[in-house]
Amino acid sequence: MSPNTSDFWEQIYRNQQTLWDLGGPTPVLSRILREGRFAPGAVFVPGAGHGHDAREFARHGFAVTAADCAAEAILWMRDRADPAAPVEVMQADIFALPETLSGCYDYVYDSMCFCAIDPLQRPPYIDTVARLLKPGGAFITLAWPIGNHRGGPPYAIHADAFVFMCEQRGLALQSREQPPDSVPHKRGCEELFVFRKK
Repeated sequence: MSPNTSDFWEQIYRNQQTLWDLGGPTPVLSRILREGRFAPGAVFVPGAGHGHDAREFARHGFAVTAADCAAEAILWMRDRADPAAPVEVMQADIFALPETLSGCYDYVYDSMCFCAIDPLQRPPYIDTVARLLKPGGAFITLAWPIGNHRGGPPYAIHADAFVFMCEQRGLALQSREQPPDSVPHKRGCEELFVFRKK
């Protein structure tokens, strides 16, 4: 079954095989939000899963839209909604988002979505990211696994090719770093990228 289908991810959630789930927000995201590196604004979180990172944005004053193709993930997010950290939850195919969302967001945040889609679908995914962003908006991504990881999902990300793909679509690299607080199994093969839409 293709990872580009909602049925693939429904099965993963139903079988409780969400091995990527940390049970809370990504430590790197929590740190950069505490540091105030990004002013609150409208953020879109594709492949939001259980919504830990989406709620972390909301706790820091962002207006958050969390999308996932799997109904199980949507139910999970809605069942655990936090009134103190409101998130708009949307079941959607990331490749078929309505045109009304174009240019609506100050940020798109990706932690585990890019690595989960078939590599052949990566160019249209980045096209979608660029479409969602306002001019000057930021694409914030924790890219993993960087390097020569085999198989997937998750599928390997080659950092220079990723940067080239984004820049071809009008997303200029603003910063790139290897976070010191990556979770242990990602340490050394995760990078934090920030791109700005020209």
